[in-house]
Amino acid sequence: MENFTHFNEKGNAIMVDVSEKADTVREAIASGKIILSKECYDRVRAGNMKKGDVLGVARIAGIMGAKRTSDLIPLCHILNISKVEIDFRFHDESNAIEAVSVVKTTGKTGVEMEALTAVNVTLLTIYDMCKAVDKGMVLTDIKLMEKSGGKSGHWTREMSEVEI
Repeated sequence: MENFTHFNEKGNAIMVDVSEKADTVREAIASGKIILSKECYDRVRAGNMKKGDVLGVARIAGIMGAKRTSDLIPLCHILNISKVEIDFRFHDESNAIEAVSVVKTTGKTGVEMEALTAVNVTLLTIYDMCKAVDKGMVLTDIKLMEKSGGKSGHWTREMSEVEI
């Protein structure tokens, strides 16, 4: 259990004590994809879904998800997030929409969970808004791409680790 920070010496779950850590600028980037049917993909891309602006609503949902991560993940610290951005990339060859989140704060603990939550909530919102057209959508390739700040410093996913 010594390598797991969220357990004490007895194996009980704990919230990590970050009170002695220094405040540093911390940023995390996460990404994930949703694969849609050709019809659904084309409709979302053209902005022709009955429920409205799918990507606009999904972007706001992702931002809200990042801000509420500590309400969803039991041992996450409540953070004063200074930035959340959600961008989209279209993959025509696979009818996939990729969501990329960037989350930033200055504090004692990182924002990796917030970036991953933002991506998940973004993709789930796309699913929710499109399920009347395509119930077979698949959420996939959700991963941390990069993080910076804190004692462990900068980390970037190696390209060989990325599923394309």
